[in-house]
Amino acid sequence: MMLERQRILVVDDERINRKLLSELLEVHHDVVVAKSGEQALERMQADTGIDLILLDVMMPGMSGHDVLRRLKGNDATKDVPVIFITSLNSVDDEEIGLDLGAADYIIKPFHPGIVRLRVENHLRFVRQRKMLETLAGRDCLTEIDNRRRFEEVLEREWRRAGRGTGPMSLAILDVDYFKQYNDHYGHARGDQALKAVAKALSGGPHRSTDFVARYGGEEFVMLFPGTGAAGARELAETVRRAVETLCIPHEYSAIAPHLTVSIGGATSEDFQAPALALVEAADSMLYRAKAEGRNRVVWLA
Repeated sequence: MMLERQRILVVDDERINRKLLSELLEVHHDVVVAKSGEQALERMQADTGIDLILLDVMMPGMSGHDVLRRLKGNDATKDVPVIFITSLNSVDDEEIGLDLGAADYIIKPFHPGIVRLRVENHLRFVRQRKMLETLAGRDCLTEIDNRRRFEEVLEREWRRAGRGTGPMSLAILDVDYFKQYNDHYGHARGDQALKAVAKALSGGPHRSTDFVARYGGEEFVMLFPGTGAAGARELAETVRRAVETLCIPHEYSAIAPHLTVSIGGATSEDFQAPALALVEAADSMLYRAKAEGRNRVVWLA
């Protein structure tokens, strides 16, 4: 079976280096280029399919170190491996890069064979990690089910509900002011906070058919098959209170001195529409919950 082509972002202010690296790698991979740190961040924001970044350290304006700090500070990009390619060749320089979170360090002038082999090694790790996450259906950070697994369960339960098993309710939960939490407390504590929220969610629903998963970033989802609006809303409220009682300090929240969550939910008894309609309805209620002040549950019956 042919492997899917992986995507590499090459970031270097020197055109000749971008050209050499692109020609070296584009035989087996899709290559995207950027000529500055600012442009690299724009590329990452626009393209969520980047698997690996080759990043120059010494660039005008934003340095490679600054770019890496920004990447590691963003939940959407923090897990993308970065290989520094640089003329800085002291042990101290390498230590700085690795301490910032770089996956590897290649010294200029680079040897094409070495670059190719190291790139292949890191892309293999990326491919294996994605395969394991997919097969396991688990989120590596929180150790609860992931979005892919949720989508599978939702489709299955939606079909079952269509055969007359009763209503279905769904809630989407968002951690309030989580970016501010990460910015001021650091991402290690941010990860710990997400784990604590996941544990609070997992302790909420008690029936074997109820389901919780990490939806992405600081969002989680709860599915309640066979549960009407009143019961599901009360379950969601129980989860909201459970997160509050964790009393995780959050000095930079605009609504409370501790970590809180906003929850939007919806209930459906019409299973002729696609299951995505229920997700969209819950998401619109989450938007309302945040617009109305956060740290609350808003439900659409």
